Amino acid sequence: MTVPRHQIRAAFTADTVTVYQAYPPEIAGAALAAGRFVPPFKRERMTWIKPSFRWMMYRCGWALKPGQERVLAVEISRAGFEWALGHACLSAHDPRRHPDSDAWRRQLRTSPVRVQWDPERSLRLAPLPYRSVQVGLSGEAVHRYVDEWLVGLTDVTALARSVHERLTEGDEPGAAALLPVELPYPLPPEVARVIDAD
Repeated sequence: MTVPRHQIRAAFTADTVTVYQAYPPEIAGAALAAGRFVPPFKRERMTWIKPSFRWMMYRCGWALKPGQERVLAVEISRAGFEWALGHACLSAHDPRRHPDSDAWRRQLRTSPVRVQWDPERSLRLAPLPYRSVQVGLSGEAVHRYVDEWLVGLTDVTALARSVHERLTEGDEPGAAALLPVELPYPLPPEVARVIDAD
């Protein structure tokens, strides 16, 4: 089966979707203890959420990169996730959506959400021919994420390192069996258009 170039794949239920973030221990530890994001997490900074576990592993180096040693699975409401996507601006100019680059830059400055499509990653973290979405939240979107959308936080650092350990041992089937199950996410058509997933 051919995977569309721009498709969101995620673990989700009828009401929630799981995204991933990697943090230094002090931010992750405080968040896990409180059950929500609290200082030293900074609401003033753009925070990036990723539905793809493998892309998160690529970004954090299997939870071994400095400052990204703790990986959190963040369960948020699908309503919140779709609000974010519906209020997003693409991180690169697309002439099909903006008449000129100035119009795109104006939207980029004012939008509380940024969407970026990067190559999805294989189990060995090699780039694949289709893309994975990264969603950057700022301003109003960060406050909604922390105060309204968050359903639960789970530390999946041990899972990340277990997958990496099996890969290091040459056990690819064993590593693959540990991965979270991610399926194509059913976007409302109007949201898919906004993020170029239609």
